[in-house]
Formats: sequence, C-alpha cells, structure tokens
Amino acid sequence: MLANLNDVLLPARKGGWAVGLFNATDTDMLEAAITAAEEMHSPIVIGTAEVLLPYGELKLLAPSMIAMARRASVPVVVHYDHGLTFERCMEALKLGFTSLMFDGSDGDSGLNIADTREMVKIAHAMGVTVEGEIGHVGQADRGDNAVSDRYTTPAEAKDFVEATGVDALAVAIGTAHGPYKFKPQLDIGRLREIRDTIQTPLVLHGGSGLSDDDFRNTVKNGISKVNIHTDICIAGTNAMQEGIEKGFNYMQIRELKVAAMKQAVKAKIALFGSENKA
Repeated sequence: MLANLNDVLLPARKGGWAVGLFNATDTDMLEAAITAAEEMHSPIVIGTAEVLLPYGELKLLAPSMIAMARRASVPVVVHYDHGLTFERCMEALKLGFTSLMFDGSDGDSGLNIADTREMVKIAHAMGVTVEGEIGHVGQADRGDNAVSDRYTTPAEAKDFVEATGVDALAVAIGTAHGPYKFKPQLDIGRLREIRDTIQTPLVLHGGSGLSDDDFRNTVKNGISKVNIHTDICIAGTNAMQEGIEKGFNYMQIRELKVAAMKQAVKAKIALFGSENKA
C-alpha cells in the first residue's frame, strides 16, 4: 500500500526502530526490496536518486515503483532521493512519488533553507512528505566523512526544521555515500543531542559499509530512516558473478541476483528493527 514518510517514520521514532530506504535502478531491485519487506512484515521506503537516473530513467521506473507499492501488503513509501534540481523534483511529484528529498546541503546554508522551504510548501500542498539535509553527507571515496566541520550541529538542526517544516532530516555524523576508504568514526553523542533537540525523524545517509554495531547504535540513538544502496548492488553483483562462473543462462542469473538482493534487504530490515512493524 502506498504510504508517505509520516506514515512510517513517526511510529519508528516513537518505537525506537528504523525503516530502510532501498534505492533501485530497475525492477529486479524493486522486486527484491518489496518482496523482502512483505515476507518480513515490515514497512519500507523504495526510491531512486537524481544521480542514479542515468542508470534508470525516472519516467520508466516510476510507474513500476508506484504500481508495486500499491499492490504490496505492507506500507511502501515511494521516495525521490537527493533531488538536486527543482525541475526533477517537480517531475517526481507529477509522476506520483509520495515523498521526496530536496538536497541543497552542498551549497549556501541560507539558500538551502529557502529552497527547501519552497519545496515543502509545494509538496505538502500535494500530500507529499519532504526530507531535507543540514550539514553535508559527502562521498566516501573523497574521505568526506572525516570532515567534521560539515557535521550537523543540534542548533543547525533546530533552526533548519523550524525554518523549513521538513518531515524528516538527514544529518551528517560521520557517514558518507559509497564504499568507505577507511572505517567511519560516527559521532553518536552528536546524534543523541540532535535527537533530544528536535522531534523530527532523523535520517542516516551513507549507510552501506557500516558495521552491524554502527547501525544498532545509530538507531538506538535517534535514527528513524537508513538509506541503503551500495550494499544491495554488491549483493547483486556477487550473485551475477557466481551465476556466470557456474555457466547459468540469463534468466537463471537474474533469479540468483534477485534472491541475493532480497536476502540483503531482509538482513537490513532485521537489523533496523522494523520486522513485524507493518
């Protein structure tokens, strides 16, 4: 069933568990994610990001996402992740996404607030929830997770939420997108302070590559949504390589890939504590 972020993240924040966002670039990834959620009786967020559109065009992917979400037996949020441009965010809204993230975190903070506030105004008029970001979660291959002056402060989080009206807030506490060059050092104390300062559900980006203990600690201390993409890609790639080595045909490789990605999603659902929460 179609849902938005408020439907799944407000109960998660209250209950001390988190919902996984699994970005997808094709229907194999969508099938893996949604069937995993159904089997685990878990709410889920599926989506795609603006940087992923070269690998799965929005107009092609959106109808499948929304149709699969409607048919699902669990709440499914269809989320446009890391929207960087007004035009693409509007396209996602017109295509029926139930949630979006506007990401102006890499630029001027004042402009980020102004642009996010405008996006909230438009999206809320359409019944769509909005996630914003203050601080900046960069790229792991550049070592951005070690740049502590881009971490979110509690005061920044409070000011941003009050100024924009976002429904969820992505915070920078030491994670980054993509495979890590070195083990991230998460600022759990900072996360806890932000959680205690605002009531808005908090989001962890750059989750792929963290340890199970890292995930448990972030969820325990205030994270209500965790974004995952790289780990699912790795599971699918490894399965395809295994199928090729075994001489499987295309359909057999696809079946193996979907099964592997599904198991990876189920493992994350169990770790985040959202099993049997639908």
